[in-house]
Amino acid sequence: ATVTSSHYAVAPPRPGRGGSRRGKGILYNKLLPYAERLDAESDLQLAQIKCNLGRAVQLRELWPGALFWTRKLSTYIRLYGKKFSKEDHVLFIKLLYELVSIPKLEISMMQGFARLLINLLKKKEVLSRDDLELPWRPLYDMVERILHSKTEHLGLNWFPNSVENILKTLVKSCRPYFPADATAEMLEEWRPLMCPFDVTMQKAITYFEIFLPTSLPPELHHKGFKLWFDELIGLWVSVQNLPQWEGHLVNLFARLATDNIGYIDWDPYVPKIFTRILRSLNLPVGSSQVLVPRFLTNAYDTGHAIIWITAMMGGPSKLVQKHLAGLFNSISSFYHPSNNGCWLNKLMKLLQRLPDCVVRRLHHERYKKPSWLTPVPDSHKLTDQDVTDFVQCIIQPVLLAMFSKTGSLEVAQALQNLALLRPELVIPPVLERTYPALETLTEPHQLTATLSCVIGVARSLVSGGRWFPEGPTYMLPLLMRALPGVDPNDFSKCRITFQFIATFSTLVPLVDCSSVLQERNDLTEVERELCSATAEFEDFVLQFVDRCFGLIESSTLEQTREETETEKMTHLESLVELGLSSTFSTVLTQSSKDIFMVALQKVFNFSTSHIFETRVAGHMVADMCHAAVKRCPEESLKLFVPHCCSVITQLTMNDDVLNDEELDKELLWNLQLLSEITRVDGRKLLLYREQLVKILQRTLHLTCKQGYTLSCNLLHHLLLSTTLIYPTEYCSVPGGFDKPPSEYFPIKDWGKPGDLWNLGIQWHVPSSEEVSFAFYLLDSFLQPELSKLQHCGDGKLEMSRGDILQSLTIVHNCLIGSGNLLPPLKGEPVTNLVPSMVSLEETKLYTGLEYDLSRENHREAIARVIRKLLNHILDNSEDDTKSLFLIIKIIRDLLQFQGSHKHEFDSRWKSFNLVKKAVENQLHGKKQHIRALLIDRVMLQHELRTLTVEGCEYKKIHQDMIRDLLRLCTSSYSQVRNKAQQTFFAALGAYNFCSRDVIPLVLEFLRPDRQDVTQQQFKGALYCLLGNHSGVCLANLHDWDCIVQTWPAIVSSGLSQAMSPEKPSIVRLFNDLAEKICRQYETIGLDFTIPKSCVAIAKLLQQSKNPSINQILLSPEKIKEGIKRQQEKNADAIRTYENLVDTLLDGVEQRNLPWKFEQIGVGLLSLLLRDDRVLPLRAIRFFVENLNHDAIVVRKMAISAVAGILKQLKRTHKKLTINPCEISGYPKPTQIIAGDRPDNHWLHYDSKTIPRTKKEWESSCFVEKTHWGYYTWPKNMVVYAGVEEQPKLGRSREDMTEAEQIIFDHFSDPKFVEQLITFLSLEDRKGKEKFNPRRFCLFKGLFRNFDDAFLPVLKPHLERLVADSHESTQRCVAEIIAGLIGGSKHWTFEKVEKLWELLCPLLRTALSNITVETYDNWGACIATSCESRDPRKLHWLFELLLESPLSGEGGSFVDACRLYILQGGLAQQEWRVPELLHRLLKYLEPKLTQVYKNVRERIGSVLTYIFMIDVSLPNTAPTTSPHVPEFTARILEKLKPLMDVDEEIQNHVMKENGIGEEDERTQGIKLLKTILKWLMASAGISFSTAVTEQLQLLPLFFKIAPVENDNSYDELKRDAKLCLSLMSQGLLYPHQVPLVLQVLKQTARSSSWHARYTVLTYLQTMVFYNLFIFLNNEDAVKDIRWLVISLLEDEQLEVREMAATTLSGLLQCNFLTMDSPMQIHFEQLCKTKLPKKRKRDPGSVGDTIPSAELVQRHAGVLGLGACVLSSPYNVPTWMPQLLVNLSAHLNDPQPIETTVKKTLSNFRRTHHDNWQEHKQQFTDDQLLVLTDLLVSPCYYA
Repeated sequence: ATVTSSHYAVAPPRPGRGGSRRGKGILYNKLLPYAERLDAESDLQLAQIKCNLGRAVQLRELWPGALFWTRKLSTYIRLYGKKFSKEDHVLFIKLLYELVSIPKLEISMMQGFARLLINLLKKKEVLSRDDLELPWRPLYDMVERILHSKTEHLGLNWFPNSVENILKTLVKSCRPYFPADATAEMLEEWRPLMCPFDVTMQKAITYFEIFLPTSLPPELHHKGFKLWFDELIGLWVSVQNLPQWEGHLVNLFARLATDNIGYIDWDPYVPKIFTRILRSLNLPVGSSQVLVPRFLTNAYDTGHAIIWITAMMGGPSKLVQKHLAGLFNSISSFYHPSNNGCWLNKLMKLLQRLPDCVVRRLHHERYKKPSWLTPVPDSHKLTDQDVTDFVQCIIQPVLLAMFSKTGSLEVAQALQNLALLRPELVIPPVLERTYPALETLTEPHQLTATLSCVIGVARSLVSGGRWFPEGPTYMLPLLMRALPGVDPNDFSKCRITFQFIATFSTLVPLVDCSSVLQERNDLTEVERELCSATAEFEDFVLQFVDRCFGLIESSTLEQTREETETEKMTHLESLVELGLSSTFSTVLTQSSKDIFMVALQKVFNFSTSHIFETRVAGHMVADMCHAAVKRCPEESLKLFVPHCCSVITQLTMNDDVLNDEELDKELLWNLQLLSEITRVDGRKLLLYREQLVKILQRTLHLTCKQGYTLSCNLLHHLLLSTTLIYPTEYCSVPGGFDKPPSEYFPIKDWGKPGDLWNLGIQWHVPSSEEVSFAFYLLDSFLQPELSKLQHCGDGKLEMSRGDILQSLTIVHNCLIGSGNLLPPLKGEPVTNLVPSMVSLEETKLYTGLEYDLSRENHREAIARVIRKLLNHILDNSEDDTKSLFLIIKIIRDLLQFQGSHKHEFDSRWKSFNLVKKAVENQLHGKKQHIRALLIDRVMLQHELRTLTVEGCEYKKIHQDMIRDLLRLCTSSYSQVRNKAQQTFFAALGAYNFCSRDVIPLVLEFLRPDRQDVTQQQFKGALYCLLGNHSGVCLANLHDWDCIVQTWPAIVSSGLSQAMSPEKPSIVRLFNDLAEKICRQYETIGLDFTIPKSCVAIAKLLQQSKNPSINQILLSPEKIKEGIKRQQEKNADAIRTYENLVDTLLDGVEQRNLPWKFEQIGVGLLSLLLRDDRVLPLRAIRFFVENLNHDAIVVRKMAISAVAGILKQLKRTHKKLTINPCEISGYPKPTQIIAGDRPDNHWLHYDSKTIPRTKKEWESSCFVEKTHWGYYTWPKNMVVYAGVEEQPKLGRSREDMTEAEQIIFDHFSDPKFVEQLITFLSLEDRKGKEKFNPRRFCLFKGLFRNFDDAFLPVLKPHLERLVADSHESTQRCVAEIIAGLIGGSKHWTFEKVEKLWELLCPLLRTALSNITVETYDNWGACIATSCESRDPRKLHWLFELLLESPLSGEGGSFVDACRLYILQGGLAQQEWRVPELLHRLLKYLEPKLTQVYKNVRERIGSVLTYIFMIDVSLPNTAPTTSPHVPEFTARILEKLKPLMDVDEEIQNHVMKENGIGEEDERTQGIKLLKTILKWLMASAGISFSTAVTEQLQLLPLFFKIAPVENDNSYDELKRDAKLCLSLMSQGLLYPHQVPLVLQVLKQTARSSSWHARYTVLTYLQTMVFYNLFIFLNNEDAVKDIRWLVISLLEDEQLEVREMAATTLSGLLQCNFLTMDSPMQIHFEQLCKTKLPKKRKRDPGSVGDTIPSAELVQRHAGVLGLGACVLSSPYNVPTWMPQLLVNLSAHLNDPQPIETTVKKTLSNFRRTHHDNWQEHKQQFTDDQLLVLTDLLVSPCYYA
């Protein structure tokens, strides 16, 4: 035996465990009542799994062997956890890793293996890097093959949607185990893709994000992140406009930071990080803001941003905490409930996730067991001070958000985590808000919000702890005050109150400890206070009981319910009922015996002194009684059982009662009560067995359905209570609280978690006495019913329907009551469904009972009788649907039920997880849950075992029952069909391989040659094929043998006489079927080979010891046979595949097949295209002919299919490796320099060296991919070999394969082509004629595979189409031309030259005929043709496009279109055509003063693409493409005349005749318009903003932009405004800040007040969007402060007011602080003396210019007003005095008076909600003045 490393023996060996050297597995198993048997059981299972999985792989049997046993391994992990030795663990992982990465593995198998592998790798602490190393390349190949599949878009591969997430999770799980050199290899592999203008950039960064390992140990950091950190963070810092990949970089940094806390110095980047995170919240700033759309779509994922922040916290510098506080200060006002918007969800997520992350980090640093992962160095661990600072900075926004519009869920979760960290800071303010909310009746929303928050902090509140010892004293007052919330008039209030009471009573034993005060004197102050308070518990419980009674009495469904017979309660009522029963049960469970006895008496009196109707109130009361009986069975049963029994006996004394249709309500109520209180510990019931059996004998055969149903319930519960295994108590302390206070002091147990090792669960395990009682019940009540039904089924006995129903009800209740006792059905297995060389045996789990095989198995008896009865009913009275419903239920439970139902288990598991989340303590971790929860979890573990029967062996008896079900599924009543189908699907999922047995039976109903099928049967069969949303879909099992039967049958069923096309339900079914098959189909494998590497590991696994079973090793003969069978299986699969294609073609080509089915057939055929096997010839001919089918749907499918077929037939082109440095003659750069370097210059387009002759062409080295060489050269650079080494072009028909000949013949036939072109140029939908990539692929494939063979036939068509300006014909010709250019990639020079001789005139014609409808199709055509092509190969095209883009011949529109098309071509070429860009710019510059708006917009967009290559990214050489600065300098020169003038710039309007001398100014204005278009276009596209150059234009824009929001402005003003809005949101580099401020200060002195006003609006947005970058620069803050305060004294009123708004905004986001110098400054200004008013002549006009003194005084008032408005939701200490000072100016002259009024009214508006709280800040005198002001008549004036 090898010695495993220490971290496997996690827990010290506990007594009775022996220090076993295996993984611990699931701890809860140790607490089951039969725990001692589980070790042997799991050993046996593990041994079987290892042996059989090893054998299956060695025998090369992927399916069923390997899949079956890997599924068994998943089940094993679900049942026992990872309970295996480390060697086995590693072997399992290695084997699955090999299996997953088999290249041709079928995708569904790959996903199965991947899910298991993810599960095995889940906890990375368990296996260290020394134990396991996994290579990264197989995963990369897989991701590349699947997520970047070259053939998926052609329909040659079908992947499920889930595959992307599974692959990414798989990479994530394997990442920690990549070898140390992996990082360097990855960088070498993906750096060449990093061309920022190309989509490959996104790919590279995504690969980095998911693959780069970040958890290497510190001594390997030089091989890990240090290789790339500076490079990538540099890239991130310098990108300004949020491209798509920036978010992925953030995710990578977040992970890096988390894995290496303390090893990276983030401080230099912190302001930038926080600025970008703030920007990505997309908060609205200012009034007229236009958001750049990509800011919304590409924003960071909040979750990752939070992880990043959390990982950077702590450490010596505390910088992150400072910024985090700044972040919350700046955004906290957005959390106020009066604000709402689409950004709110992100803000709430921030609040919810951040505390969670911090708690996790603390847990990791302080409480988690150390493992091999890098520990956090002590210097960077979070200190207590760090935690306090964090809580203080976040608590304010959290409290604000409590009443948010999105609900209080996120806040409650945040508070739960914050209270774990610092209860003393968190809980008191929450309580402060809760007490008033409990008092108010008018605001229920406030109550629900505060209560859910208190529930969040409950555990921290009750446990007190060192930080907050006085916490527990708040509990009782809270509970007492919450009681009124049990209010029958408000259901949602009721629910939250129940939750509240339940939460607290789960945490605290409700025991009166006041007597302890006399006995002990060693108590602390808090403990004494608690002791005296606990005397109120009894009072609380009794009041609570009374409240519940009140609730019930008011919700009794009086007469109304009785008459209407509505069985169900409303949804809300059922929620309240659930809340009532569970809360009541919790309160009683947690009460001491004394309190309980008083409550019990109350409940008993209440329930026996009233009579309730059984549906709603009865239900609730019975639940309460059940809760009481469960807490103390002996005492309670003593009260209830004799009482109920005597009442029932008395009321049924008279035999007439037995036959009454309507029973006495009292009788029904007592029956209901009795049936509920028997759901208790079975041992306690045995005392009363005689009485109970008597009652059953009296009532089981009542005629009244309600009566016998209640009696059956009683029988059901008696059986359950005596035969099931369950815990009998859920107290929060083992052993309960019924000990005297001297021994046991309950207050110590407030909020204490359960101790997993001493849970002391009291189990109920059926005793022999109970089992024999259960069998006695079955013999007495089940047997007679079975014999009656047996006779009825034989036809010997006539029974009425009511009697049959009654008997069946009794049978069903007996069955579900004793499911645990009755062994599963026995019988012969059905063999030969699947051949396998490995055993596919099942393992039985022990679930606590040995079956008593000496008795008769009632399950089999029931099965026999029911099958007979079913056939009898179906033959004689098929309309007895009620009995059939019950029979379906009985069949379901016969097959599946072993004591618990799957759906109940699922919902319990869900609610368990919810409760766990609500009260868990994530800080200390380690399963510190409350005892009741732990018991629940153990019980769930037991139920999980009883439910793990799936994958059972399929036996004859099951086969018979499934056939019965199928008969019911095709019955004539839709409800019967529906119920039977649900059971049918459940059964199909449960038995191995039974679908293969069932399919032929279902397909029988669809056979076209059968005459006896009814429509109902036909429909039923279709539903059976369709399946339900979660289970198996028979029509689409991923298995050739099944599909080969179902698909052709579906197509042919169109000829069945039961198929009626006029029935919409049937048509809809076929649509659903076809849609579901298409949606769920995944390519099925043809190649099941297992490589050698797997086999070697499998051998090791099979030989691995402990545990192992004695088995013989495989003989070489066996293995040879396995290999042979595997080869046969491959051949078989191919045969079946071709057979399926053939059968489908036969089906589709049947004579009278309706068109609908023909289309379904074509659709199914097109799913069968694959990339590893060419379609059979017959199918190729079929698809090619269908290109000219009448129906457009079929034509579309044929186009896609033929494009795919052409890809299959593509001949491979030979490639060679080249050395780029040899070609350029320059050495490879030593360090990384991106961009234009001497060694990649040869890739550029250069008109001097374009290959114009055959010789030049053949000697050139063409590189088609645009990104190669921009960043670095790939290690192995591959290009296409020369012409003579490529496949032969210009072949004759004889040289072709048969498949190619079919296509060749059709496309050489002029008639066929003419028809095809006619169809292709038909209108599809007017105005929606989009360039279609599928049709482009079809033509590209034709010209690629057959070079120019079809040109002669096509040429006349092309010439005709180009001349026709209809949009559909133009679209058609654009697609063909794009296909031609794309397909000519490998043609010889002569052929290409001839092609362009043909194309150039065509394109010229097309460009002159261009219209509004067609220009984007031509744009798409050219862009598609140029994509990933060497520009030197397309020089004809570029020269043609550059001839004269702006000729003006066709008018402005044609010019704009030509530019658009040119831009499409050049944009695809990115950085490789600098010469063309220079030529274009030179051509455009004189033409920038365009008159026409559409041409201007186009030019703006083209300029963006011209300058896009000029990026300022790190380690990038300056580009040889055009540069922005030079261009801007030339522009500024021309705009000079505009700069110098002061008056307002008006838009220039053209004269009518268009002539007229244009002076420089008019020219300037036209130029400016174009420049604005350029700046607006580039805001969304380029990577970096040329800030320095744009700044020089800013003063001009400030002058033009209008102040008001008015859409009637001309284009120039609107554009200027928009442009400013976009520029102000730009991200600034720190070194640009002074430059911007320089311009703003200069403009603030401008003579135009519009400019001064606009400076302020610009400033608001710019500062908020670059907040931390400004804050990091003290001079900048001073400058801004000076700027705003000086503009407060502007002579123009509007500017002053805007300055005040800006100031209050800057104060509110804490950019500026309200300090005393500022306050003194404003108060000084306020005291400015105003000049005396002069008496005016009544006639003279008043002077309009305000005096300087008035302006100053107004400035002071505005300043104070801004300070007041800057804190809208609270009252700082300085505010009261300020308000009083302001009020002194109420009678000043205008505009001061208005300002003061506005300020006061705003203050009142924002502080009105919490005025009670805010009042406290004012002295009485101040309040007097204020009240006077706020309500004074002048306030309303």
